[in-house]
Amino acid sequence: MGEELGGAARGSEKAAETAVGLVDEERRAALLRRITEEGGFAYVSSAEKAASGDLRAAEAAREMAWEQLHSGPWHEVVPAWREAYAMACLHVAELRAGAGERKEALRALDMGLIMGGPLLRRDLDAAVERIAAGKGSENDAVANVGDCADKWWEGISKNRDLAEALSILPSRSLSCKNVEKQSSLSLETFIYDYFLRDSPVIISGCIDHWPAMTRWKDIEYLKRVAGDRTVPIEVGKNYLCSEWKQELITFSQFLERIQSTNCPANLPYLAQHPVFDQIRELRDDIMIPDYCFAGGGELRSLNAWFGPLGTVTPLHHDPHHNLFAQVVGRKYIRLYPASASENLYPHAESMLSNSSQVDLDNIDYQEFPKVEGLDFIDCVLEEGEMLYIPPKWWHYVRSLSTSFSVSFWWSATASSLQGT
Repeated sequence: MGEELGGAARGSEKAAETAVGLVDEERRAALLRRITEEGGFAYVSSAEKAASGDLRAAEAAREMAWEQLHSGPWHEVVPAWREAYAMACLHVAELRAGAGERKEALRALDMGLIMGGPLLRRDLDAAVERIAAGKGSENDAVANVGDCADKWWEGISKNRDLAEALSILPSRSLSCKNVEKQSSLSLETFIYDYFLRDSPVIISGCIDHWPAMTRWKDIEYLKRVAGDRTVPIEVGKNYLCSEWKQELITFSQFLERIQSTNCPANLPYLAQHPVFDQIRELRDDIMIPDYCFAGGGELRSLNAWFGPLGTVTPLHHDPHHNLFAQVVGRKYIRLYPASASENLYPHAESMLSNSSQVDLDNIDYQEFPKVEGLDFIDCVLEEGEMLYIPPKWWHYVRSLSTSFSVSFWWSATASSLQGT
């Protein structure tokens, strides 16, 4: 018994040494000084104990930082507290891993990646890689794969018949103008014919070489590389509904929900989340298309959109250029130009001003008469296709099967748009 306790103590000491080594002393000391200046004396005290191997102190420090992250609107959170939360997550993770609690350690690191600041991101990534590489058996990550593989493929292949798909789409779908399609479009043609003209276009033949095109259809692969990772999901019809909520679950739990949930009010959706910054294995499965460098700007956001048949992103617009790549399944997308904004009844609240009050699945023409007869363009985006959506163009998106998409948002420099 004494030998077992001694071994556990040595493991805790080793984990503490590793935790301290994760963040160099200069950065660590500077961050603690910033937290002290913000009145976080109790946090600093707990962080010092955590660095010496005290798990209870590490959890206490993480809880204190968590409370600061939720003390008001997100944009008002003091950046130092985001960094403090990340540091506490690092301490918790290393101590949990040292005790053999691998899944709890990964969850702590994922929370640090999701909620923490940029200062310690590389440290968090390195810890994830080290702890994930040290896993013992992969059986947990791929458990029951054989039992659910058929359901997985059924979800991907649902509504392959377009006539059946049309029956669940908003009225007048695919009866107006269709989005233009081009195969293997040159960058120069894209810039002059679409980018500078603010004109949507579907591009095919440019992502067939992505490993994601085959790997993401393999549920065993997804569970193996991401099964134990924690991700934020949306639950409900869409973010404008009162029943809508967010949850934190593991990727494996999310995959199971995709296959078992049929109620529209409880659909799980991994929506607009930078999962590729969090799970590097998935990031390695895709590549940034050359089109995203049009305009001489920079990539602003790389997000995942992953969910079952029936998930909906309501009518809205975004501030950046958007290249939307369809990797698994198919989606229906309807677009209205920026000039139609007044007729689409944007929400008055500033937080939702980029979203329309009009529910395209059930339009109330008495309340929103200007929508009736309003021209739009639409399409069914198939696997291997990318849709370019210019800034401020309104778009509605519905999954016609289990669907995994990637959106690339980028900005252009003002000089690149002169003379257009």
